[in-house]
Amino acid sequence: MDKLQAMRVFTKVVDANSFSGAANTLNMTRSSVTTIIQGLEAYLKVRLLNRTTRRISLTPDGAAYYERCSRILSEVEDSENSLSVSAPPRGKLKVEMPGSIGRLVVVPALDNFHARYPDIDLMLGVGDKAADLIQDSVDCAIRMGPLQDSTLVARRVGMSEFVTVASPEYLKRSGTPKTLADLDQHSAVNYFSSRTGRLVAMDFVVAGKPVEVPMRSRLAANDGDAYLQCGLQGLGIIQVPHFLASAHLQSGALVEVLEKWRPMPFPISALYPQNRHLSPQVRAFIDWVAERFERCPLLRARHALPTEIAHRVAQTEAAYASLQGIAAARFPAQQLVDAATVQ
Repeated sequence: MDKLQAMRVFTKVVDANSFSGAANTLNMTRSSVTTIIQGLEAYLKVRLLNRTTRRISLTPDGAAYYERCSRILSEVEDSENSLSVSAPPRGKLKVEMPGSIGRLVVVPALDNFHARYPDIDLMLGVGDKAADLIQDSVDCAIRMGPLQDSTLVARRVGMSEFVTVASPEYLKRSGTPKTLADLDQHSAVNYFSSRTGRLVAMDFVVAGKPVEVPMRSRLAANDGDAYLQCGLQGLGIIQVPHFLASAHLQSGALVEVLEKWRPMPFPISALYPQNRHLSPQVRAFIDWVAERFERCPLLRARHALPTEIAHRVAQTEAAYASLQGIAAARFPAQQLVDAATVQ
């Protein structure tokens, strides 16, 4: 048995959700595909697929085997592609990112990505719940927030500025805070981490340093869109990425408050597994997304930043770049993982 060929046929059957579809893709007869799958199941001594007259579905063993086959075939393809440096990136690429970044920043520019890399088949996972890159066979993930050591390699691809906002209805009802001390008389909507359950306190930059300010709150959400909607409905003051609030600030549905003490910006990083060869597809996507974030006006609100915070942002970016350079020189295998609790 040609095990690699059997793996390819099996994954194509699953991807196409039919034997006929896989046969057409592979330029084989349906009977040949059926014979190969039957031979594979006999060799493994497990049933991989449940078959009916109308559909097929993976058994638990089949699902586990499919994930392993996909990973092996991807690595084989990456190895073959790496031998031809002049060849354009091609093949499947599974990427995961927060919903707001995907919806507002990445998806609107995907026509540009596909025009540049027409041979990359992108599988885009979008949601606020972070995937396990190893377990879920994710090639690359976009994350916001501070990073900590892990088994993932990280590259910073941008910065996201945060703003403190409230709806006009809330401000009419409760007044507009002019100083941080005024927040004692106001209510916030809290964001909490799905992973840790920890509430994320409001934070502001005071004298160049971030300061947490506890606020009264009767509501918390762990989803970025729901959190934003709470602010739009006048349920309290919220802190969100500028790119998430931008359209609502322009329409007047949200009003920025306490601009003088804007929160510290968050780094945006691209991560990929340490033990995986950096494929041409992953490298191409990371380079493209870094370019996209650099040019995206939703992420470039620095002209509106108070001078003190703008200076702090520049210092943060310079320090981050310097540390990455030192780490790369001293610890080539230094790895980082997302520890963000917002978005």
